[in-house]
Amino acid sequence: MKPKRITHLAAGMISCCAALPAAAQTNASAVQIPVKLREGDLMTQVRVNGSEPLSFKIDTGFGVTTIHPKVVDQLQLTPNGHMIIVGIAGEERADTYGGLMFDFGGKTYEPRRVASLPSEARRRWRHRDGILGAGFFRRFVVEIDLSGHLMRLHEPKEFTYAGKGEVLPLEFKRDTPIIDATIVAAGQPPLEGRFEIDTGCDDAVCVGHEFVEAHHLLAGGKSDSDFKRGVGGSARIQSGNLAELRLGKLTVKKPTSNYFLEGSPAGEGQAGHVGIGALQSFRMIFDYSRKRLILEEK
Repeated sequence: MKPKRITHLAAGMISCCAALPAAAQTNASAVQIPVKLREGDLMTQVRVNGSEPLSFKIDTGFGVTTIHPKVVDQLQLTPNGHMIIVGIAGEERADTYGGLMFDFGGKTYEPRRVASLPSEARRRWRHRDGILGAGFFRRFVVEIDLSGHLMRLHEPKEFTYAGKGEVLPLEFKRDTPIIDATIVAAGQPPLEGRFEIDTGCDDAVCVGHEFVEAHHLLAGGKSDSDFKRGVGGSARIQSGNLAELRLGKLTVKKPTSNYFLEGSPAGEGQAGHVGIGALQSFRMIFDYSRKRLILEEK
């Protein structure tokens, strides 16, 4: 089988209730699940094939749902193929598996296949049991309120929105959602660009090297460099703050920013990505079925 390329940069009990105070509560069958930020990762719990609750990262930037190699062994899964996952500094081959059912308090998600990254088994500490990627966001309308530590999963066909949030059109390059946004660096005019939405990134904004160079975003500035790590290795970056990030009519003041000194956190043609560090300021509604991201001010 020819490998398929997937582009990436790369504990509470599950419950069903209706306490999230969002204008989008028009779907009586929605389930509500605890979420939390753990060391910058957006995490939730889910049962897989009747397992005990497992911890999964919620990541719009990942083109495929993944599962930890040790969970593969625990569930006695049999591989049905493989794919190549491309990250910020390289790529990694991963076996794929079928026949999994993710249970979110009665709402289920049955991906055609999930991947298992060998590098996850080589980590000293097991931080998570897997990643909920693009297929999860296609299965549900996903509503996240980090101030309330809650996520609601809606059936797309039943969901309607009557709130006053900012509606940002989404385009997709393969499985990755992309928006038009504006960044403002101190002392410079606003710069418009196309940015991927990546809830798997703990920073607010990451800007690719090509965009940094083209717009002289580091001109005259000197700072120690660091490394951003992901699938395939690491890339050298310089950290700082933008003056503003503009998302439609909404503005995030002084967001943290990573300027890539090599490579890019996003796909070809994109300026960079917007991470959970910026999005956590809002209630987020990811509606892939209607190609929109809705942000509500808290």
